[in-house]
Amino acid sequence: MIAYSVHYKFSQHFNFPAQDAYRWCTDYQTDDIVLMGSKGKRQIQRINDDTLVLTDTLFGKERKTVKKRLVRLYPECLFWTNTRLSADGRHSQFLYQIVPDGEKGSRLDFTGSQVYYNSKKPTPVRIALMANELAKEDSLGWKSLAKAMEKDLSR
Repeated sequence: MIAYSVHYKFSQHFNFPAQDAYRWCTDYQTDDIVLMGSKGKRQIQRINDDTLVLTDTLFGKERKTVKKRLVRLYPECLFWTNTRLSADGRHSQFLYQIVPDGEKGSRLDFTGSQVYYNSKKPTPVRIALMANELAKEDSLGWKSLAKAMEKDLSR
């Protein structure tokens, strides 16, 4: 069995200042899965002020998936990491940075490195297709989160 990584990126604009967007994005709640447009539940274990473990149980059409993640927060940089601990995607890591975007807005710059374990590594063309699919799938979740942020922070 060999391990290989699929790297991908995307950005998501928010209509709020960077500090507000960061605070909202890192205020983990048990209903975050629903806000992302998925079916499931989340457990949150706070280790300390800047470290937590998330256990997400997602209910798909054909199967249930459990994703356990170590999250590290770096509020001074408006940055956080998410490292997969569970067997599905183990050692995958995701980087999030909120940056100012325009006069009153901000954006999330996301970089993902999804680790796969298989008998052989796919071709570069297949890896590029996988990267596009992952970016599309993850960015859809963040589009839903941006709408939820708009609703919450506009009050």
